Amino acid sequence: MTAAAVETLQEHIDSIRPLADAICSTLDNELDKLGFSQGKVTVAAHTDAQYRLDRDRVSGENSLVGIWRNKEGFKCGELLFYADGTFFVEYDVIRVHPREPRWFVEAVTAWGRGDTIKSEPRLLPVVG
Repeated sequence: MTAAAVETLQEHIDSIRPLADAICSTLDNELDKLGFSQGKVTVAAHTDAQYRLDRDRVSGENSLVGIWRNKEGFKCGELLFYADGTFFVEYDVIRVHPREPRWFVEAVTAWGRGDTIKSEPRLLPVVG
């Protein structure tokens, strides 16, 4: 990777920093609303993600993609920031719902544009 490409990547990361902080806080709030004990499940800081630029096939512009990995190196979340200001973020939870054992919390997700952040958990029914 050239020095200019690294600078461009770092500029993209720096530009989303306040928004990414707010998104991670929003996802942590989703976990709190679900009833997970403080610290039992927390969303990693966006700075813990490994970032790259990907050219969007539709717009032709660069999108910033961040991948969170767990201790074993497996992907456990993703941050996508598109050139048009929209974003989508998901973080794996993979736990039984703390208040509703008939539900499994697969992940928490956030999406939006600019400062507008919407979020929700992704739930699956527990079978058996």
